[in-house]
Amino acid sequence: MEHPRQQIEKIEYVLRKISGIIKRKGREILSDFPITPPQFVALQWLNEEGDMTIGELSNKMFLAFSTTTDLIDRMEKNHLVERVRNQKDRRVVQIHLLEKGKQIISDVLEARRDYLSSILLDMEPEEVEKIQLALQQLFEKMDKDI
Repeated sequence: MEHPRQQIEKIEYVLRKISGIIKRKGREILSDFPITPPQFVALQWLNEEGDMTIGELSNKMFLAFSTTTDLIDRMEKNHLVERVRNQKDRRVVQIHLLEKGKQIISDVLEARRDYLSSILLDMEPEEVEKIQLALQQLFEKMDKDI
């Protein structure tokens, strides 16, 4: 079923504005932590998907291999990740998330959730549930389309 163009425009506009606010607030939150926004993205991927090669991480982050290598070098120096040889194929080097990296991700995500919680504080639980369900549905439809 085709939805009215004006409705689609409003949804796109609101999602774009929300995305901008999340990005801005996320950078503000990150300023309290010893990592950069690209490092946060890399840590998130490693936290969610587990060990991966620099090539795999570069693809997920849409960065050049050399840029990702530099990023990993800095993260390794800060003891957030380590390079580990794959046990099955010693030629393959994977990036492994260390405890310090896991803790930073956990702390950053907690700060982001606290922010969102403060925004939703004056909304009724039913409204929050409707938002959560609608966003989940939208995500699932978009995720299938990728």
